[in-house]
Amino acid sequence: MGRKDETTRAWRGRSDRAMEHRLKRLRTESMKPAITHGDDEKAERLKSVTLELGWGRLIFAQTFPDNKSLLAALQKEGEARRDIAFYIRDPHVLLALAPQELFLDPSHTYRLDLSAYRVSRRQPRGFFIRRLSSQTDAEAVNAIYHSRGMVPVRPDFFWTNRDSRAVVYLVAEDVATGDVIGTVTGVDHHRVFNDPEHGSSLWCLAVDPQCRHGGVGEVLVRRLAEHFSARGASYMDLSVMHDNEQAIALYEKLGFHRVPVFAVKRKNPINEKLFTHPPAEYDQLNPYARIIVDEAHRRGVAVEITDAEGGFFRLSFGGRAIHCRESLSELTTGVAMSICDDKAVTRRIVEKAGIKVPEQMEASSGREEIEDFLRKHERVVVKPARGEQGRAVAVGLETVEDVERAVEGAREVCDRVLLEAFFEGEDLRLVVIDYKLVAAAVRRAPRVVGDGVKTIESLIRHQSRRRAAATGGESTIPIDDETRRCLANAGYALDSVPSEGEEVIVRKTANLHTGGSIHDVTADVHPKLAEAACVAARAIDIPVVGIDLMVRSPKRPEYVFIEANERPGLANHEPQPTAERFVDLLFPRTGLKSAKQAHTPEE
Repeated sequence: MGRKDETTRAWRGRSDRAMEHRLKRLRTESMKPAITHGDDEKAERLKSVTLELGWGRLIFAQTFPDNKSLLAALQKEGEARRDIAFYIRDPHVLLALAPQELFLDPSHTYRLDLSAYRVSRRQPRGFFIRRLSSQTDAEAVNAIYHSRGMVPVRPDFFWTNRDSRAVVYLVAEDVATGDVIGTVTGVDHHRVFNDPEHGSSLWCLAVDPQCRHGGVGEVLVRRLAEHFSARGASYMDLSVMHDNEQAIALYEKLGFHRVPVFAVKRKNPINEKLFTHPPAEYDQLNPYARIIVDEAHRRGVAVEITDAEGGFFRLSFGGRAIHCRESLSELTTGVAMSICDDKAVTRRIVEKAGIKVPEQMEASSGREEIEDFLRKHERVVVKPARGEQGRAVAVGLETVEDVERAVEGAREVCDRVLLEAFFEGEDLRLVVIDYKLVAAAVRRAPRVVGDGVKTIESLIRHQSRRRAAATGGESTIPIDDETRRCLANAGYALDSVPSEGEEVIVRKTANLHTGGSIHDVTADVHPKLAEAACVAARAIDIPVVGIDLMVRSPKRPEYVFIEANERPGLANHEPQPTAERFVDLLFPRTGLKSAKQAHTPEE
């Protein structure tokens, strides 16, 4: 886009009338990263500047004549937006004007002196950095925002402003898959308001929590710094939460230093966690409980955390109180829980309802029966009859010896062990709430990407640390017999060194708790699969459930039923409105329906 550049040139020599016409046009084009300003258009640089960034406005406080005008700008914040007033000179004075409406953002400002910055010689492995260049990129960036709890942006806003000279959107792309795995936004202050300090700033740095590559965030920051340095910027600022130790460590490593610069925001539902005290023990909740507590708190539903470590909390509204453990609530009966708890019982119940199930037998049978079963199906799955989070599940076994070892391991979880016919395909999780499909996602087995230097064991440990950091410790890759067996079948060992860019699947199971990744396919799931999930939920008579199917493809109708999870992890399915639909079920009158409505198979 060249209009901001034209505006800058207008200040340097064109007539006031032509300049005024261009600025008026900028104000009326709401889909542009609009720069707005006050009435003093004869000044050397723009006054009272705000920059629209899609999630809200960046308000440059240093361009405002006084705190009253700055307050007036903040009071124009739109619904479901997060405006940020940055470079506040006197935050105490501004807050005193509207203490019930404003708060001081609990973030630190860090600055990188670009004249002293040195380019790194290290090249990214397995990904590269480029500008946002398509509508698909914009949708991928929004998905990352959702996964990180950030305010989403209309994809057409990104797309319309992809060629902006004042705002730059960079993305990291995985070389092997073509997926967007990270993003960062940069703002050139000089191009926005002819900043005499030639400053710039970094916003919305985010990396996909399922990213399998290390150093994505660092490379995005470096590329943005190099971009602004080439443009002649003197520094690059950023704002980071005071307790985000991991991010602060990265910025300090790159040469950023703290500066006494402050930001002020409005007290709105999006910012609520920043200016109110969360419920007692909130920080001890896992992501699966926290996403529901956040949604309830946003709606004004009272929250009492009864056991943070176990994920238990009680929600209350209008005289109604419901005790929950993550997505399991008192609305789920003990009978439904019992059905889901025993995989053999689950299979029999849904089979009677017409759901397709794989052939199954108990491992208590003799070796001869196991050999016959294996001969008939060639490959089998071994799993404990009762268990969760993928523990002791072995997939794709081809020999009796492997089956017997897997059975022995499964018996450490449950005395009863099941053998099941193996179905070649993808692992599909469908979340059904109130007997309607809310989300569908393919779960993929954990894998590492070689760099030609590290062993597979080292790569697994690095990947586990990244997954644990991204999921609050909920997802790691075990180094156990199942991992060793999977590697051996593919011709590897833990001390093998894969070549650079080589992808190695390290486990067959795709469970998230054992390092698997999840990929949203809600928009593409075949109606027959959605119907099967809802029929299974009705058969079990369970209002909230995760139905696991093995499918040829989410877009095709072929499937077999695997199991039902009475406590599905709702946090794994963003940007789908799983927490919203869950609270709708518990307290139907507490909020408006999301723009993304749950749907029945017939719709």
